Amino acid sequence: MILKNADDKSSQLAQLEQRLADHTLNAAQKQWLTDELFRLRMGIQGEREAAFYLDSHFKDSENHVVIHDLRVEVDGDVAQIDHLVLYRAGGIYLFETKNYGGSLLINDHGEFTADYGRVRYGIPSPIEQSRRHERVLHKLLDRLDISGRTQRQLDMHHLVLVHPKAIIQRPAEKVFSTQNVMKADQFPAWHKKRTDNIGALEMFSLMANMRSVDTVREWGEKLIRQHRPAPMKQLPEHLFPAAPPAPAAIKPGTPASAPADSAQLARKLVCAKCGTRITFAEGKFCWGNERRFGGLQYCREHQAMFR
Repeated sequence: MILKNADDKSSQLAQLEQRLADHTLNAAQKQWLTDELFRLRMGIQGEREAAFYLDSHFKDSENHVVIHDLRVEVDGDVAQIDHLVLYRAGGIYLFETKNYGGSLLINDHGEFTADYGRVRYGIPSPIEQSRRHERVLHKLLDRLDISGRTQRQLDMHHLVLVHPKAIIQRPAEKVFSTQNVMKADQFPAWHKKRTDNIGALEMFSLMANMRSVDTVREWGEKLIRQHRPAPMKQLPEHLFPAAPPAPAAIKPGTPASAPADSAQLARKLVCAKCGTRITFAEGKFCWGNERRFGGLQYCREHQAMFR
């Protein structure tokens, strides 16, 4: 059963797209925004594709509860879990999704690299990332009184899902195991094989920890109530026009239309009347009404002078 879908990230996309549309940006600023948009779009796409395969596999199962995009905070620590699946036998699957347009390289030391042909990027280990989430999640489960029958803590299994078209280069299994790293479309087959190969001893343990459908649903609902959506990221200062080096040089009472001031203040996030810092939205409003404001910008209070 599916209890929660991913949060809507359209506001984050709109924020970056709106800033990128500003024609006053320099090449470095445009490149930063382009890269950030690419990463965000790829991340959203990867999570959607992984969710598609997980939902298709588990949507009709009463033995599993699926939660997408769960973010929890415990004692100042944050766990941002792409996908979480609770199962009735007292365990949890934690999924990290990585959407690479090229190849994923994993060396003998468990170090991950994204290879895009001409460019390679070292990336944090998604396995270790998931294990950090496990530590935060265990604290939360204890507080919510979510536990197994024969053991206090639920078993957790870490899986990394990558794009179905990605190429994965792996080390030898005996050197560093990557059995839990797979293409998203391979997970249903992996899960079926794992289920089919459960031994008698493990089956006994699973049956001993079996919970009711209602209990597992209740666990999932408890976790969802702890979900804390990620706050909107503030764009860094270097993406906005720099303020004049010495705002104090703007003398109170000096007409904003003075030629010397106009050259200095054009396209700055500083009010041409009072010299205070203004928001990008205030500046953009003035720039979009150039004839009205003479090509300068003003705080909301002094915009009223031009009505």
